Amino acid sequence: MHVYVFWRARSVPVISRHVSRYLLAAVACFLWASYILAHILDHFRMGVLARILEVIGANWIGILFLLLVALLAVDLVTLFGWLWPRFAPAIRGWALLAGVLLSVIALVQGHREPVVANYEVRLAGLPVEMDGTVLVLVSDLHLGAQLGKDWLEARIQQVQAEHPDIVVLAGDIAEGDNPSESKLLSSLRTLRAPLGVWGVTGNHEFDEENKSSPSVLEDNGVHVLHDRWAELRPGLILAGIDDLTSRRRRNQTGNFILKALEGRPAGAATIFVSHTPWDVETVAHSGAGLMLSGHTHEGQIWPFRYLVHFTHPFLAGRYEVNGMPIIVCRGTGTWGPRMRLWSRGEIARIILRSQQARHQ
Repeated sequence: MHVYVFWRARSVPVISRHVSRYLLAAVACFLWASYILAHILDHFRMGVLARILEVIGANWIGILFLLLVALLAVDLVTLFGWLWPRFAPAIRGWALLAGVLLSVIALVQGHREPVVANYEVRLAGLPVEMDGTVLVLVSDLHLGAQLGKDWLEARIQQVQAEHPDIVVLAGDIAEGDNPSESKLLSSLRTLRAPLGVWGVTGNHEFDEENKSSPSVLEDNGVHVLHDRWAELRPGLILAGIDDLTSRRRRNQTGNFILKALEGRPAGAATIFVSHTPWDVETVAHSGAGLMLSGHTHEGQIWPFRYLVHFTHPFLAGRYEVNGMPIIVCRGTGTWGPRMRLWSRGEIARIILRSQQARHQ
């Protein structure tokens, strides 16, 4: 990606005239190495410099992608300069400008507070007296160098303003790049909900440098559902599994969904939580009345969403599979670059309705 973008940038007349090829190569090498170098410096306890480089490197990933998309679009239209050879270099200059403008828009949207998406779901088996129960779903906070304690506390206030009866954290709470990120999680203790604060693990909870994250969540007041269910009140079950993405990477096999639901009270309304929205048909056939997921970020930076859709057909929002609704949160925070294009971060507020209450 770096070679292509800087090679095409070098062909733009204003750049070729005023910027040395050696300077351009040096900038490309620095930006390419910044994210890796940040982790090396952090290993040697050079925290401040490491964090600066991490912010530069992470956001450059998003900018690079948008520059690539803009330049590639122009090259495809001009058949890589074969059509309109006299004008193609100048057109690439406009493509670079478009990529920069899209990056600015993405950075602005990435820094805006998440929106609250409202849903209403009727749950078979939900007791009449629990009709109107409010569940707030938060996913993919990715706490770290860019999203820190102040940002988390603002999100907690945003969640509490919805007066939740249940709070569910659907994984990837910390970025997972640095063990010190666990200190950020102490603010989760201020989350309050009458029926509890619950969570499942995401793929970042099981990154090599972040193995202790699940226990840190539990130490800070989050009840983590490790392939198990819990009865929040008679008639309402919340079940969850450890991240499926991480398990596939580790070649772990087994019917984790059935294990998590095994032995639950018959006829009880069941909400199933999985960080990655996979095996949805299995969850639906198991008798769950609602599935909650995250992980996809809805691609985060358009048009990356079209690539994500190949492996995650349930990309964001509400779907229905064999009569079971699934709600996929497009992410409260951002992974890597603090950028979002055409879709802001999200907190989902779900009102649970009893089917019996509908007839009263």
